Amino acid sequence: MNLLQDIIVVDFSQFLSGPSAGLRLADMGARVIKIERPGIGDICRQLYVSDTRIEGESTIFHAINRNKQSYAADLKNAEDLEKVKKLIRHADVVLHNFRPGVMERIGLDYEKVKEIKPDIVYGEVSGYGTEGPWKDLPGQDLLVQGLSGLTWLSNNQNARPTPMGVSVVDILAGTYLTQGILAALYRRGVSGRSALVQVSMMEAVLDFQFEVLTCHFNDGRQLPQRSQVSNGNAYIPAPYGIYKTREGYLSLAMGDIPKLARLLQCPPLEKYTNSAEWFDRRDEIKGMLAGHLLTQTADEWLSVLQPADIWCAKVMDYHDLMQQIGYKVLNMELKVKTSNGLSIRTTRCPIRIDGAIAASDRGAPLLGEHNQLIDAQFGLS
Repeated sequence: MNLLQDIIVVDFSQFLSGPSAGLRLADMGARVIKIERPGIGDICRQLYVSDTRIEGESTIFHAINRNKQSYAADLKNAEDLEKVKKLIRHADVVLHNFRPGVMERIGLDYEKVKEIKPDIVYGEVSGYGTEGPWKDLPGQDLLVQGLSGLTWLSNNQNARPTPMGVSVVDILAGTYLTQGILAALYRRGVSGRSALVQVSMMEAVLDFQFEVLTCHFNDGRQLPQRSQVSNGNAYIPAPYGIYKTREGYLSLAMGDIPKLARLLQCPPLEKYTNSAEWFDRRDEIKGMLAGHLLTQTADEWLSVLQPADIWCAKVMDYHDLMQQIGYKVLNMELKVKTSNGLSIRTTRCPIRIDGAIAASDRGAPLLGEHNQLIDAQFGLS
């Protein structure tokens, strides 16, 4: 996929948020040059999220930095810094996710970079923005989840605050940064203007909660109340949630309770004919459902509910999911190769353009792998 062919991205970012934006730009055809510290590189190279390593580095580094080039440069070294500035003269986009003030100290903040390349699109991710008492706090996914109120939406009412099991804030921030960069590139193509694109992790996760926060703003500032039973969404009535069955788990979305009662042959539920009760008495209803659904397996319930157009699904783990034809036809798995020839299986970009998917087979780069190539191509030496 070459939608961004000839776009050069100089990427100073580390960990997940910034690199996820770089990954998406690379998937769409941009040339992403990753600036890394000599000898150490992106700290994410050693950020182990499991005991699985790939060529002595973390799996997550290889997942999020595929299809990029690596240029090792010590930004505290005047000679290396000058090389990087020369490289920026050829760039269309600069990315970073350092804390506020870091790029200013290096001399690579937006205003300085704009002097080097007047039409640059400059994208940055911070934890909490550039102002206020939180601006210097570490922008780490779990910490931002906790501060943002997000952890009070998952799990049941009497459970402790529960974070999402993936780095959702990092990936959201990277997604929003990508959107802003693409819009700025479009404007630059029309007017030739540069742009500073800024996204904070906190703003990203607050926008992620726009549905819940809009309710909060407009209902007297009441806090969302999780269901006591099978909580799925603090503002959606019964039967919304996940239920244990005799074998396996079943997810139920919005539905008509009396209709469910008839299909499930659960007479106690038939009395809830007033749809307002489905929220006001949701724990009572969910409790009855939870007990009744234990009498048969998830597959048996699905055979009754799905033909009746009830919104439901079996709850799967990865082993179950990957056996399904519905999963296989998506072709979401991507094989890439490292420069050493090691084959790695990961996920591909989910975007299709004119039916085509982005599927480069180039894995993550070795640290400093492309120094000689870039020095020669851009005349940096």
